[in-house]
Amino acid sequence: EECGWDGGDCTEFNAEYPHCHIDVPSLIADGECDEGGYNTEECGWDGGDCAIEGYPDCHVGFPSLIADGECRSGAYNTEECG
Repeated sequence: EECGWDGGDCTEFNAEYPHCHIDVPSLIADGECDEGGYNTEECGWDGGDCAIEGYPDCHVGFPSLIADGECRSGAYNTEECG
């Protein structure tokens, strides 16, 4: 706030993701799923980049592992993740 949200550069991001606190906001919604803090509800699942087609309620650490031919346990082996 004391820097004017980077001279106004972060205004739109802060309005869209007010609780998303990451180091590189430009990675949100850049077309590539970024893991970790970017792939969270607060950051809109990386601005939609980590959405899994056909499984809108499936949110896992590594979306590319869904339907990759290998059975995994935990959050991957749930009804939400098919």
